[in-house]
Amino acid sequence: MAKTKKSKPEKDLPTLTARQFIEQLSKLKTKVNFEKNSRFFRDEGKNNSKILGVRMGKLFALAKTFSALNLDEVEALLENQYYEVRMGAACIMDFQARNKKTTPERKKELFELYIRRHDRIDNWDLIDRSAGYVVGSYLLDRPRAILYKLAKSKDIWERRTAIVSTSYFLRHGDVDDTFKIAEILIDDKHDLIHKAVGSWIREAGKKDKKRLIDFLDNYAAVMPRTMLRYAMEKLEKKQRDYFINKANP
Repeated sequence: MAKTKKSKPEKDLPTLTARQFIEQLSKLKTKVNFEKNSRFFRDEGKNNSKILGVRMGKLFALAKTFSALNLDEVEALLENQYYEVRMGAACIMDFQARNKKTTPERKKELFELYIRRHDRIDNWDLIDRSAGYVVGSYLLDRPRAILYKLAKSKDIWERRTAIVSTSYFLRHGDVDDTFKIAEILIDDKHDLIHKAVGSWIREAGKKDKKRLIDFLDNYAAVMPRTMLRYAMEKLEKKQRDYFINKANP
């Protein structure tokens, strides 16, 4: 996708920079949180991420103060090698996408930036923090072919974005894409996809229980056990036992 022309920041907003964000973020790092984040961060061997050691609550709070950051500066954060800096970028994108004052033009730019720089949105929590509003809300009243393309990607993070983005549709009672994308991912080999698919069809089941039951009737015997366990978490014990028996004839 070609690099999009960014809309100009509002004149009444302060000029903020990626450098300022990184400087302030660096002041929040601690040895204790470095150890915690190092254990938490799951490096799949596809990047050279480093850890600063900043508690997530403080990172989110700082990102909120930078929520007016221009998208060129957000992209600079995405390019950074530190995990917490890229998480800051994901948070800022999410804050902007959620803001009722954000223009349709800016929402389009956020969506395009997310898709174009997906190579830097490369951990499950960056996706879970931003895909719902940055991608899902933009696509709510638009064609959703991009999600099906992502669901078939060789890249685990693009596949996770495909299912996580449907969370916004669920807020509006639309469960179709969640179940359709789950079907595409039913044979996925990665546990982070198993957990995501199971979680999101469980949430879809809160909107349409029959659809969830029908899905599990069709796939319980073949879907990964982790996916099944997450999907039926909120069902009654009798129903859970039924699907466990289908999975273990």
